Amino acid sequence: MNIYVGADHRGFDLKKKTVALLKALGHAVIDVGSHTPDPCDYPLIALAVAQQVAKDPRARGILLCLSGVGHAIAANKVPGAYAALAYNKEAAILSRQHNDANILVLGSKFVDENEIGEIIEVWLATAFEGGRHQPRVDQVKNIEQKYMKGL
Repeated sequence: MNIYVGADHRGFDLKKKTVALLKALGHAVIDVGSHTPDPCDYPLIALAVAQQVAKDPRARGILLCLSGVGHAIAANKVPGAYAALAYNKEAAILSRQHNDANILVLGSKFVDENEIGEIIEVWLATAFEGGRHQPRVDQVKNIEQKYMKGL
């Protein structure tokens, strides 16, 4: 699977570990930056990941920063990008099962470095359940279509 990974300066160190983990799991990793630990603008990194994931329904994305909040907000502005902020395995699983999230956002301040591998692995392995969740996901997509026309 193609996985687009991005981090700002506060998620830079965690991104290095994430990229190594994903490669060890056999995924094709596309690192969109930042490529240095210097301060940078997270919205541009979130945009780069979100655009690529929105183009390819089989791809996924992972974003890392201090809290995860800014990346989630920015990524969710791209039609077709569904970024979920998760601080633990249960939230990661539910983001896939119930919401069909295609981008996982992790906050380096709140995610235990020893658990990040498990969080990522379960997120990648968890399928969308559909069923009773499908109408709600469709409602989100309808909202997206209504308010993002012409952008």
